Amino acid sequence: MRRRIYWMLPDVESARATMDDLLLARIDEGHMFFVGREDADMRGLHAANVWQTSDVIRSAEIGLILGASLGAILGAIIAVGYPVFGDKPEWGWIAALALAGALFGVWTSTMIGVSTPSKRLRRFAEQIEQGRILLMVDVLMWRVEEIEARLEALHPEAHLEGVEPDIPAFP
Repeated sequence: MRRRIYWMLPDVESARATMDDLLLARIDEGHMFFVGREDADMRGLHAANVWQTSDVIRSAEIGLILGASLGAILGAIIAVGYPVFGDKPEWGWIAALALAGALFGVWTSTMIGVSTPSKRLRRFAEQIEQGRILLMVDVLMWRVEEIEARLEALHPEAHLEGVEPDIPAFP
């Protein structure tokens, strides 16, 4: 199980040095995510992608629940009130429309979620706009203190912004 550690770095040079130190500590580059202003030169850094910077996962979850619920309600109405193949209720409509609603809900809500900034990163927006670089690093839970101590010792210019107990299931 991994924990996500947030670090605020003053500039790109510090971010590159921090990335090198994390690589020396055997943290895989795929577990480091850097977020900076759009005009920042992020070459050489593993920049965060849409999974880390948007609310696409949360939006998909909400779309799944709402779509499946509304589909099941519509399916129940059709199954009981408007049977298609006879006079008896056709319960299969509930499952079929719940599945169709879930798929439609996920599809539409992820299109919205991709363009919505992450609520988890909202607290860092002002500092990022000032030119600082946010580092999100996912480490094994028993290495959190070790990595924090290493970065505090090697990078006094950086500031620990906290540890998130649960990282998203997707990158």
